[in-house]
Amino acid sequence: MFSKILIANRGEIAVRIIRTARRMGVQTVAVYSDADARALHVAMADEAVRIGPAPVAESYLRADAIIEAARQTGAKAIHPGYGFLSENPDFVDAVSAAGLVFIGPSAASIRAMGLKDAAKRLMEKAGVPVVPGYHGEAQALVLLAGKAKEIGYPVLIKARAGGGGKGMRRVDHPDDFADALASAKREAKAAFGDEAVLIEKYIEKPRHIEVQVFGDNFGNVVHLFERDCSAQRRHQKVIEEAPAPGMTEAMRAAMTEAAVKAAEAIGYCGAGTIEFIVDASEGLRPDRFWFMEMNTRLQVEHPVTEMVTGVDLVEWQLRVAAGQKLPKRQDEITLAGHAFEARVYAEDPAKGFLPAVGTLHHLHFPEIHETGAKLRVETGVRQGDAISPYYDPMIAKLVTHAGDRPAALSALARTLEATEIAGSTTNIPFLLALASEADFAAGDVDTGLIDRKRPELTALPGPSRSVLAHAALAASGYAEARSADPWDAFTGYTHFGTIAKRVKLIKDEALTTASVSMRPGGKAAIALSGEGGDMIVDATDGARIVAWPGHVTVFERAVGHTFRIPDPFEEAADIAAGGDALRAPMPGLVKLVKAETGAMVKKGQPLLVLEAMKMEHTIAAPHDGVVAEIAPEGAQVSDGTVLVRFEEG
Repeated sequence: MFSKILIANRGEIAVRIIRTARRMGVQTVAVYSDADARALHVAMADEAVRIGPAPVAESYLRADAIIEAARQTGAKAIHPGYGFLSENPDFVDAVSAAGLVFIGPSAASIRAMGLKDAAKRLMEKAGVPVVPGYHGEAQALVLLAGKAKEIGYPVLIKARAGGGGKGMRRVDHPDDFADALASAKREAKAAFGDEAVLIEKYIEKPRHIEVQVFGDNFGNVVHLFERDCSAQRRHQKVIEEAPAPGMTEAMRAAMTEAAVKAAEAIGYCGAGTIEFIVDASEGLRPDRFWFMEMNTRLQVEHPVTEMVTGVDLVEWQLRVAAGQKLPKRQDEITLAGHAFEARVYAEDPAKGFLPAVGTLHHLHFPEIHETGAKLRVETGVRQGDAISPYYDPMIAKLVTHAGDRPAALSALARTLEATEIAGSTTNIPFLLALASEADFAAGDVDTGLIDRKRPELTALPGPSRSVLAHAALAASGYAEARSADPWDAFTGYTHFGTIAKRVKLIKDEALTTASVSMRPGGKAAIALSGEGGDMIVDATDGARIVAWPGHVTVFERAVGHTFRIPDPFEEAADIAAGGDALRAPMPGLVKLVKAETGAMVKKGQPLLVLEAMKMEHTIAAPHDGVVAEIAPEGAQVSDGTVLVRFEEG
């Protein structure tokens, strides 16, 4: 076994690898950018090496800096995690040339599966079913449009390199094909350095079911059953589970056999995932699944497989990379119970899942108390850490396991309800809504479920009177521990001041004023603007409240209602308010400008494309108007920067 390994990654996957390595007695070396100097994975590792500034191209994608860090620290092998350089065959070659071991598959295997078009041609030869589509090299618009017409709309444009939903567009009508193709190519070029795409038939009721495979250097390949990853937004997975609901023995046998055959066709060694698209319009049938792609690395959702099989996949990776045989034969790998994983992101589902930033002023994950259920929290952040605009905005993965699907899903819902995060917008209320949705709860899920149900899944309840009252009490300061002044022993008594305190709360630009006065026994009488009568609140009633600089957050189920407490000396209004300026919703790069100064635009008309966190976001006009100013292409903007200013009318 290796004495020391370097982890060429960051965040929760780096923490995950460190945890297993520590249990195995293997020392770890972390690498970090300037943005991650105080990150959790850096603190946990035995050693840490700076590799560059915050942008990934200057740090986590610098193969030379990573290999040099391994040399300097005496690491014998490099674990790539997922993302970044994990599926870069040139990096694998460079690691080997440096006399180090790459903890993953060979460069040849990665190349064989790295381009989706070539991989599908290879799978066809190996007898693995492949979805109908065009997987050729030619990329001319007229040819691709012709192929789309032959396949029949709707079609799916997909970047042949990479994954994660980047460079992917659904097209329903020929008139939309050219614009969708151009957008997909731009996004693919920015994310993967390769703008080539393939065209596939869009399956109307598709399920995304994948099989975990594992191989060693002795020709052994096994599967560790399947995961269902059909719950997706913007082609990215949201909640994954194992095993797949509704899976039959015949279907499982056919899929796992095809997955093993795919891995054997390229002499695969290490952890990998064969992803299939399944036509679920008539249930799960052995003749209705097709190879989609292979991920030649560990998957984000690997914990659900670990929970139902009892296998530590990272340990297997280390053992196989060190030259050992697979720890188990196929007949020794069994399924037990059901597991879910929910990905908690800093993002705003109500605004099209736009990534969010912020500081995690409060971060709390609960204990699980349901009989027979287990909770596993995978995270790379701590309270006080900042969500950076440079990297994926994942905060944590919440993984639950129980004896059956209903029990595991119930445990997930209770966990989401009790998780508390303040300082950044998160998708926790959306995740709970999805976990509670009738079709999802019944296992009737497909990749279009979230889009169909988006309005109800992303709708947030406004704050109740109780929430407003508790927020006002927290903002007043009366609920805080009082001083050693003997007069403070008299609840509700003040000297050199009035008993009633007036507070202001702002949420979504709506102002609430309240008058708070204390009563005996730790209670407070709160009068809210626009609400009838006082409300009596007990300061010790167990409400979930957290105060942080200039704000207070009250948690009610999975929703964190955050209120801004205005500074009495702040400006009364924003100069650019009133609808005459359109601001950037997040930091990013102005990739494309679609309107000119002086142009008359209509509400909803695309004005520019903002690239942020490796995704393209179209910024549309909020109302009719004339463009007075617009940000230039190539401009790097921060959150709140004015992108478009309209003429006053």
